[in-house]
Amino acid sequence: MIRKLQKEDLTAVLSIWLKENIQAHDFISDTYWNSQSDSVKEQLPQSEVYVYIDNNDKIVGFIGLIDYYIAGFFIDSTKQSRGIGKQLLDYCKARKAKLTLEAYQKNQRAIRFYQREGFVTKDETIDEDTGEKEFVMVWENSD
Repeated sequence: MIRKLQKEDLTAVLSIWLKENIQAHDFISDTYWNSQSDSVKEQLPQSEVYVYIDNNDKIVGFIGLIDYYIAGFFIDSTKQSRGIGKQLLDYCKARKAKLTLEAYQKNQRAIRFYQREGFVTKDETIDEDTGEKEFVMVWENSD
């Protein structure tokens, strides 16, 4: 089930955010992700966030949007490759005419997922905080 973020979801979402950032971005220091946690905690309630609830009423993933920009998109690693990410992304695609995101070049698994889902690389940038190369990717509704 997909629904909007509620106040009581913050701890679970932050836990997924931190754990999966550290795992997916092993080329960036854990210290960096830990230092960003308070900022993310403040931004989440101000963003458009949808959570995925599994059959055990547990949050196992989320996607966070600021207008058309995907600011965060994480699925618990124990639940990946089961269609949850696709469901969350499709949920947002049904509500937006366009979606954009930035993905680290070294995170090839995410890039392949986004390409499968119709995202196209439009630009390359360097993340000022980490010094890592990122791809700016865009999906546009063709209907």
